[in-house]
Amino acid sequence: MNNYFGFYSSWGDLFGTNGSIAAPIVRDDQNVDPAQEPAGKVQIISSAHVPLITREGDTGGRLQRVVISGATSRLSSPAYVYLPPQYFEKKYATTRFPVILALTGYPGDAGNLVTRMNLPTLAAKAIDRNEMVPTIMVLMRPTVAPPRDTECMDVPGGPQVETYFTKDLRESMAATFRVGTEAANWGVLGGSTGGYCALKMSMRHPEAFSAAVALSGYYKPPIDSTTGDLFGGSRQLKDQNDLMWRLGNLPHPPISVLVTSSKKGESNYKATLDFLDAVKPPMQASSLILPSGGHNFNTWNREVPQALPWLAQQLHMPDGGTSSATPTPASSPSS
Repeated sequence: MNNYFGFYSSWGDLFGTNGSIAAPIVRDDQNVDPAQEPAGKVQIISSAHVPLITREGDTGGRLQRVVISGATSRLSSPAYVYLPPQYFEKKYATTRFPVILALTGYPGDAGNLVTRMNLPTLAAKAIDRNEMVPTIMVLMRPTVAPPRDTECMDVPGGPQVETYFTKDLRESMAATFRVGTEAANWGVLGGSTGGYCALKMSMRHPEAFSAAVALSGYYKPPIDSTTGDLFGGSRQLKDQNDLMWRLGNLPHPPISVLVTSSKKGESNYKATLDFLDAVKPPMQASSLILPSGGHNFNTWNREVPQALPWLAQQLHMPDGGTSSATPTPASSPSS
C-alpha cells in the first residue's frame, strides 16, 4: 500500500528524521540569537534538465532541488523548483514569471510530485503546446514541521505554517528567482490535504493566491493524533478554518477555484457538490468530476492534464499581461 500511494519514502520520512536534503526545522523564539536567525532564502542543492525534446532541440527547462527558509515563520523545508525553458532564454532575461505552488497530501513526499505525478514534464509539455504561459512551479509537501500534520495552519503556540506558505515562500522565492509578487501571479494546487490547504489558504489569504485547485480535497481539517490541538481551544479559529462555515458566514473572496471528485469511489463527492453550491461571486468555482475514481495518484494523474493548464490560465503575467493560451473545449473543466 505504501508503494502504491507513496505515503512515505523511507523510515526516516515516516518518523520525520530524513535529512537527505536538510532537516526541516522550527526555531523556538526563546534563547535564539537574532543575528543568527535565518533570513528568507532559497538554498539550491542540485539542478537537472527536464527531459522534453522539441523539434528545435530544447529541453523542458530545469528542475532544482532546494531548501526554502522563511524569515517570519522561521520554518525551513525541502522542495523542488521547476523553471521553464524560457526562464533561461535571452529574450526573457528581465521577465518575471507567474508561480504555481503544488502540494502533496499528508505526510507526503515532494518527490512524488515529480516521480508519481510528473508535474514538471506535464508543465513543460503544456507550455510547449501553448496551453500554459511559461510558469514556475514550487513542489512541496504541506508537512513543513514533521511529523505533525498542521493542516497548513498557524498553530497557536506552534509552527506558523500558514505564514510560511502565504508570506515567507513568496518573499524567499522573489529574493532568488524572477517571480511575480502579487496574488494575481500566484496559484496553488494540491491533492488530499494539499487540496484542503490550497482552498483554505486562497480563501483566507486572497492577497497571497488568486486561484486554487483541490484534487480530492476536503473542506474542514481533521483533528486526530497526527494534528493535535490545532486551534488552541478557540471555537472562532476552528470555524475560520472550516471552508463551508466561511462560505456561509463571511464575504466570499475574489478568487477562482477548481475542485475535483468522482461520482463513485471518493468520499468527498457530496461535500464537493455542497461546496460548489455555496460559492457566490466574486468567488468563482469550477469542477472536474470523474465517473469513477479514488483517493490516489491514478485518479489525480487523470485530472492534472486539465487542472494544471486551467490553473495557469487564471494567473496574470507579472508585467501586466495575461495568459493567451486557450485549451480545447474537450479539456476545459466544467463550471
